[in-house]
Amino acid sequence: MIFVGVELIGHVPSVLHTPLMSGANAIHGVVIIGSIIVMGQAEHTGALVLGFLAVVLGTLNVVGGFVVTDRMLEMFKKKK
Repeated sequence: MIFVGVELIGHVPSVLHTPLMSGANAIHGVVIIGSIIVMGQAEHTGALVLGFLAVVLGTLNVVGGFVVTDRMLEMFKKKK
């Protein structure tokens, strides 16, 4: 799946890349909120661990998405 993802992202025009990353960040934000809700109502240790793992991985995706978006926007700025 890594290779498929690299191929897909590699063929997306840079004009569309930033809006796609923003949408992905919004989706992962919803995942984080849902994970926190699951953790708050967890009755078993397994549910708590899975909720925590979802929060960590979702946070990594959001932060990574913002980093990539920021780098893409830097490409469009005029150089001095």
